Amino acid sequence: MNCLEEKIGSVQVVRVQEARLDHTNASALKTAILRLVEKEGEQHILIDLKAVEYADSSGLGALLFGQRQVKAHSGIMKLVHPSAKVDTLIKIAKLEGILETFGNEEEALKSFG
Repeated sequence: MNCLEEKIGSVQVVRVQEARLDHTNASALKTAILRLVEKEGEQHILIDLKAVEYADSSGLGALLFGQRQVKAHSGIMKLVHPSAKVDTLIKIAKLEGILETFGNEEEALKSFG
């Protein structure tokens, strides 16, 4: 999976650089999040989905997996810039209470406190 990682203050930003988040690359996102949490000790992770136009159940599963792993390590994971399709998928799955999303990166970063 093509991702760019950037540290902004205490937040590790993971910028997904793929148009699709699906079965072909979901496991790579899981691996990246797990590495950040378990090996690098990151507590605040922001997943930037600006480039992602489409996600399927595997992609959504990868985000949920990441959320669970970060939470299990006493951290927080949030999403920024979900496309309308990704946002609709999150709402259809009734996951808006689990996957916190933001349309603006500055607001998302401030939300970590």
